[in-house]
Amino acid sequence: MSRQEKKRVRHSVHIKKSGMMKAFILIAAALVLYVPLFAGYKARAVAADSMADDRKIAITFDDGPHPYYTEQLLDGLKERGVKATFFVMGKHVEENPELVERMYSEGHLIGNHTYSHIQLNKSNGDTFKEELVKTSELIEELTGQEVQYVRPPYGSWDKKFEKELNMFPVLWTIDPLDWCSDNVAVIVQKVTSKAKENSIILLHDEYKTTVTAALQIIDELQKEGYEFVTVDEIFFD
Repeated sequence: MSRQEKKRVRHSVHIKKSGMMKAFILIAAALVLYVPLFAGYKARAVAADSMADDRKIAITFDDGPHPYYTEQLLDGLKERGVKATFFVMGKHVEENPELVERMYSEGHLIGNHTYSHIQLNKSNGDTFKEELVKTSELIEELTGQEVQYVRPPYGSWDKKFEKELNMFPVLWTIDPLDWCSDNVAVIVQKVTSKAKENSIILLHDEYKTTVTAALQIIDELQKEGYEFVTVDEIFFD
């Protein structure tokens, strides 16, 4: 082989080595750039999954306790390890004191829904207040705990009662109007389609369809990663 041919071979080898070195440098640079980026995406995905698993939601029941359906509901909640909030009516507390005691002993939060489901208006403020006081006294006799939360019927409320009675009003964010429907699937769909973190679901534990729907709602939302809590945890945690 001539000297010129040898020179061309050495030049070709040099070019190949140079190209391989450049390729190696580019690959190394890409790894330095994208591996941490991928790790960051993965970490955020894991964090998002963790947050999804911790999404809190509250399920609440008005107008009880009912002598039959509330007991069924409590059985279902206990089986699922779920804590709910019950806004009870004073006259039903008098009729079913053992159910209020069971609610309390099983860790549910008990709130006030007046004595007779009276709606507050401009002319009945004193009567409304008396019903709240009477109902709170009935609950406290059974539980030994001060009643701090009230679900005012129809959402009618006067802020002066908050200071006078040391009570906090609790409204709702999801109302499937279960009291006027006997279609379980419709009630379930109305709730699950609107559910999001910190939602407060309004239901009534005096209807068979509501009890069935409530337990299906819980089953579906638990599968989606929701944790059912009492309303105080929504407000203050």
